[in-house]
This record gives sequence, C-alpha cells and structure tokens, in this order.
Amino acid sequence: MTTNISVPTQRRELRVTRNGVLWTLQILWGFFFAGSGFGKVLLYDAALYADAPRAVAWYAAVPQPLIVVIGVAELLGGLGLILPAITRVAPRLVPLAAAGLALTMLLAAGFHLIRGEYPLIPVNLLLGGVSAFIAVGRSRHRPIAPEPLTTRRALVALAVLAVLILTMIIPTWYTMTHTRF
Repeated sequence: MTTNISVPTQRRELRVTRNGVLWTLQILWGFFFAGSGFGKVLLYDAALYADAPRAVAWYAAVPQPLIVVIGVAELLGGLGLILPAITRVAPRLVPLAAAGLALTMLLAAGFHLIRGEYPLIPVNLLLGGVSAFIAVGRSRHRPIAPEPLTTRRALVALAVLAVLILTMIIPTWYTMTHTRF
C-alpha cells in the first residue's frame, strides 16, 4: 500500500504594489540625488571648482555659489525622499522634497535647452518625471502616516545613512579630491 503524502508547496508571488514602487524609487532617487548633490557641494572649494568644467562642461556657465546651492538642494532633497519616510517623522516632507527635485530638474532641462545641450535634456526629464511621480504618489495615493519615532525606525534610518555615506558620499568625495580631470 502506497501512501500519497501531499506536501503543500508554498509559492510566493511577486506582487508589485504602488507602495513598493514608490519605496523603490524613493530609495534609488534619494541615493542618486544625495550623491549628485554632495558632489556639487564639494565645488565650494575653489580648486575643485576650477577643475570641474573639464569633467562637466556646463559648470563653466554657472557661478560657483549657484552650483553649491543646487548641490545643497539636491542633497537635502535626496535625504528628504528617504529619511522622513523611514522614520515616519514629518513624512509630509517626502512629497515636498520630490516636488522640489522635480522643479530642479525641469529648470535644468530648460537651462540645457537654452545652451543647446540636447543630449542632457532626456535625463533631466526622466529624473524630474519620476520625482513628480513620487510627489503625487506620496501626497495623494499612498501617503505615509506620521508616527512616533521608534528605536527600530531610528536604527534603520541610521543604517540607510551609513550605506549612503559608504556607497555615495565617500566615493564621490574621494573621486573629486584625488582625481585630476
């Protein structure tokens, strides 16, 4: 007599949700803008600013203080996409950060259009469009509710900051201060 032992197979389906897409984009865009912004902030150093146009041509057309301000806006915007959402402390800042980054990219596209730098415009529009998607998604469709800060969320936020520093900030700093363009 043979016995059929049926073992239930558990198959996990990959469900793509709007919330999951928003979280993924927030983290990717947050890391990108924080790293990009930090690189521009480093241009406060006159020697780095003098060498910068060899690596990025449009830097020559923009005053040093404006590049640094753009960098601060991108750095804070990048952090604003991630940290308020993870900690749930003032999560209403997430759509504001995303909207600010979308506006920054729209202005960058206009700048490149005026300068005839057409290959740079699609990147600005993509970055701005996704930032706008995050802004709308987090303000209307899937807002994050504020909650008291817990130890777990604070530790997760610190871990994310550590990963950001190790993967974006330190390599950007090292490349810009140790490479001649």
